[in-house]
Amino acid sequence: MHSEGVASRSADQKDPSRESRTTTGGTPRLDAVSLAIIEQLQEDGRRPYAAIGKAVGLSEAAVRQRVQKLLDQGVMQIVAVTDPLTVGFRRQAMVGITVEGDVEKAADALTEMAEVEYVVMTAGSFDILAEIVCEDDDHLLDVVSKRIRALPGVRSTESFVYLKLKKQTYMWGTR
Repeated sequence: MHSEGVASRSADQKDPSRESRTTTGGTPRLDAVSLAIIEQLQEDGRRPYAAIGKAVGLSEAAVRQRVQKLLDQGVMQIVAVTDPLTVGFRRQAMVGITVEGDVEKAADALTEMAEVEYVVMTAGSFDILAEIVCEDDDHLLDVVSKRIRALPGVRSTESFVYLKLKKQTYMWGTR
């Protein structure tokens, strides 16, 4: 993060027309200060609001309000990210799923499964990609064979078992 970029962003917060608001499509439009706050939290999710305020030119209370608004709007989450292996989940896989009919219904059903951590509807060879985190191979087999393949509309699946996780980051910034 460039400090001069943050300083110029903080001036925008005084102009009410630059406040965060919702676009016509329902997606929150974020001003430069909200984006700077998000970047600060992506670097360290436990960073004190006072330190964030100093970096973006707001008071601690203003940062607290902004963060709460971002959380309430679903723009971001603040969570502890674990290494699945260290907490007892020894098998992960990305499952490509081909669906006949309503892809959205199948995707919604997948989001209800505790083992499914990530669901995305795609274009290409698969209609859906779902990341599965399981305790072991038997657990993965059960989830894929008995639960995912049993969903209405699921025509086929292809599992990509993770052998080694080389990179997992959430630091893509706000661009």
